Amino acid sequence: MNKYAENVWNMHQIKNELCEVPRNMTDSDQQRALRELKEAVDSSTDLALRDKSRCQDDSFLRRFLYARKHDVKDSFQLLLRYHQHQRQHPELWAAADSSVLRALADGLPGVLTQRDRRGRCVLLMFTSNWDPQTCPLTSVFRALLLTIERTLSDTQTQANGYVIVVDWSEFTFKQTCSLQARVLKMMIDCLQDCMPVRFKSICFISQPWYVEGMLAIIKPYLKAAERIELHGHNLSSLHDSLPLDILPAELGGEGPPYNSERWLQEFCKVESLGRATYWTDS
Repeated sequence: MNKYAENVWNMHQIKNELCEVPRNMTDSDQQRALRELKEAVDSSTDLALRDKSRCQDDSFLRRFLYARKHDVKDSFQLLLRYHQHQRQHPELWAAADSSVLRALADGLPGVLTQRDRRGRCVLLMFTSNWDPQTCPLTSVFRALLLTIERTLSDTQTQANGYVIVVDWSEFTFKQTCSLQARVLKMMIDCLQDCMPVRFKSICFISQPWYVEGMLAIIKPYLKAAERIELHGHNLSSLHDSLPLDILPAELGGEGPPYNSERWLQEFCKVESLGRATYWTDS
């Protein structure tokens, strides 16, 4: 009962503080920022916003405000880059195909049912499940991109952001050789500069030396490299960041093994896809 009361209090605090909003910002300030962003969209002649229909949705616009701490100018620029990216890379934003659904079935990514104590959405990446021959890296990226897009519909996720846990257990050197530099750079550019999302921390566990070498190469391109935590095989340090009761057994948590089917089914339901789609070309 004490744990339950603690959780209720923590969630109450999160909802009151909405931690990505500056502490001195009132509800009135947030509404004014939303109104000013709408005005910027309405007056824009940028081709990226030729279709403004989605910008009529307040929840959609708020994700950009939260991502830039309600700075209207920065939020508007992010909104432009988001739409520009969709126009320039329509293949990444196309409806999920069998390769994307296969990635989700393999936990690339997975989504935990419970948030952490700070109200953050927790994504998982079980890298050893990746088969580059049947699921190209671009499909894994698309699965991650579309998962973020769907989970961002929740205001609490917009406000509190994400934690990503990347499990490198049994990830081979051969798999590392399939991590094309061009695709990795594309992923970094999109997630850092074009998506209305904040990654509060990225936790690596059981990473081998060749993954750390790869990380050293891409670090200069990361704007918030300090948020990458290398836990190695020390799961206790991961548990200092994330509570045991929300983690699956694979991560030393108290829960059962991660079931990728749950998020896959939820994703297919939102996308109006039948499960048969996954088995196409399998």
